Formats: sequence, C-alpha cells, structure tokens
Amino acid sequence: MPLFNKKKRIKYLGFNDIWFSITGILIISIIANYLFNNPSERKSIELILIGWVASLIPTICDWCTIRFILIFLRKKFPDFKDDFKRILFLLFAIIGVVLFVDFTLGFFLAKFFSALGFYSTHKVMLKVLLPVFLIIIMTMAIYEAVYYYIRLKKSIREEEQTKQVMIQAQLDTLRNQAQPHFLFNSLNTLRDIIDHDTKEGAKGFVDNLSNVYRFILESGNTNLVSLQEELKFAKAYMYIQTERFGDNLKITWNITESKLSCMIIPMSLQLLLENAIKHNIVSKAKPLRITVETKGDCLQVSNKIQIKSTQIPSTKIGLENIVKRYTLLSSKLPEITNDGDMFVVSLPLLKLSDQKKNHANTNH
Repeated sequence: MPLFNKKKRIKYLGFNDIWFSITGILIISIIANYLFNNPSERKSIELILIGWVASLIPTICDWCTIRFILIFLRKKFPDFKDDFKRILFLLFAIIGVVLFVDFTLGFFLAKFFSALGFYSTHKVMLKVLLPVFLIIIMTMAIYEAVYYYIRLKKSIREEEQTKQVMIQAQLDTLRNQAQPHFLFNSLNTLRDIIDHDTKEGAKGFVDNLSNVYRFILESGNTNLVSLQEELKFAKAYMYIQTERFGDNLKITWNITESKLSCMIIPMSLQLLLENAIKHNIVSKAKPLRITVETKGDCLQVSNKIQIKSTQIPSTKIGLENIVKRYTLLSSKLPEITNDGDMFVVSLPLLKLSDQKKNHANTNH
C-alpha cells in the first residue's frame, strides 16, 4: 500500500509524505478542536484531551481517505491534459468526504463519549466546516504543486533524453556520411594513379588506404577526438597523397604542442585537406601549398586557390558535413574565408565542457 511503502509514496505523491501527513493531521485536528469546541469552557485536562481526540479521529479519517482518493485519481489520470479533470474530482471528493466523516463519525463519537458519562452534543454547522474545507484544500494543493513540479522535471528530462538520442542519431549519420565521402575521393585518386602511374604504385596506394581505413574504423564511434589523434590520421592520409603528387604537394605543419590535447570533430582536418587537393591544381608548375597551424583556440587550414579548369565529380558534403557536426555538438562554429586568393578554414578546438548540454554525454 502507498501508505506504508516508501517507494510507492514517492512514485504517486512525488515525495515521502510521512512527516508531512503527521504534521498536517496534528495541525488540522488542533484547529478543528478549537472550531468545534470552546476549550476555555473545559475545566480539566481530561476534557481538553477528549475534545482533541474527538477532532483527531475524524481528521485522520478525512486525511487518509482523501489521500487514497488523490492517489487513485493520479493513477487514473496521470497526464498533464487530465490535470483539470483530476483536480475537479478531488475537490468534490474533499467536500463529500469531510461532510460524510464529520457528520457520521462525529455523531458516533458523541454517542460513545456520552456512554462513558461525558456530556456531548453533536452539532455540525457549515460555517464551522468551511475553514476545515479550506485548510484541507490548501493542504491538498501542496500535494498537487509538488506532484506537478516532479512531473514537469521528469517531462523535461525525458524530452532532453529524446533530444539527445535524436542528436546522436544525426551525428552518427553525418559521421557515416563522411566515410563514404572519403572513399569516393580515394577511388577517384586511385583512378588517377592507375591512369598515370605503375601497377606497383596503385598497389602501394591501396595498402596505405587500408591502413587509413583501419584508423577510421577504430575511431568511428566518437563524436570528438583529440587533435593529436586527428593529426595522426591526417598525416597518414597526406602520406598517401604525397606518394601520388610528390613534391607538387607541399604541406606545412605548425602545431603548438599544448593544443594537442584539445578536441576536434573526427575526420574534419582530413576532409579539409582532401577538398584542397580535389579542387585545386597540383602540378610541377603550380605546386599546391597547404598550411595547417594552430592559431589561438582554432586549427587553421589554408591554401592558395588554384582552381582546376575541369572539376572531377563532387559529393559537395565535405564542408557542410563539418559545419553540421560542429553545430550539433557546440556553439563554436568553423569560420570559412575565401578572398579569391586564399581559402582559409578555422576549426574551433574544443574542450569536453564546450559541448552543448543535450549531448555532453554522447561521446562513446
């Protein structure tokens, strides 16, 4: 029973109300005793005690009955949309219970005390009952306020959890989107190698590509990785590209060691390097120079714009993918600058505390 089971009391009432009930019953019984009787007319402690007991017993019955009805109504009407209906039923129940208990039980108690030799007249007036109604209604209002607050907190928590699941699903989709994007561009690179290089060169590229994919699979379930891990992956990728382009592709790494523990979106640096190679001329006459450096709290990737006369097919998701993932995870977003001469992307370096609340626990 909820009356004796602590877990059920908390489940249906929102809090452990044992002391609240005891205090409420004592206060209401004392007030009722004063309203129904005139304590100054009693000449002995015994009569005062009898008068208080005569008020205490109906108060206990009122409280326990109304509390039982309150729990029953919460089981039957648990939703926010049913609040008005439930409270209306509770008000009618309070009026009915108080009238029934005070008239019937008061009558039998009067008879009982008369049989013991004490003078008793049982008379219940509406003007006396009205304060009792108001006190009990105010007490039940406290129950309702606590219940509403607890349900509101639970509802907000469940909404946040649902939002977190949805965001994680979006992140997983974007992360998985980046991997086929990498494969798509790698296959285009392999096609170029087959067209212009030896069979051994193509085999070497595939071997290195498998090592890179091993790294992708090992970090495939994380939303953030350390800059050190991302650099390791990006350098492995650039090793493949330098095998293809030789001295025509030049990259400068200027990384502050203290920033290596900062967090970054996985595969973001690799995607930027991949896009720079894909969309710009890389030749002996026009070597492509890419600079990767830390500036403040950002990782900056820049290259001179050398647009190809013929573009290879593009999925057009690289930069968009990075921006979307940063948007979902943090309030800090990448900055993209294209002045016609230089193309610069600044990726914010994050801390775990920079993650939005909804997905601060989505790293796994």
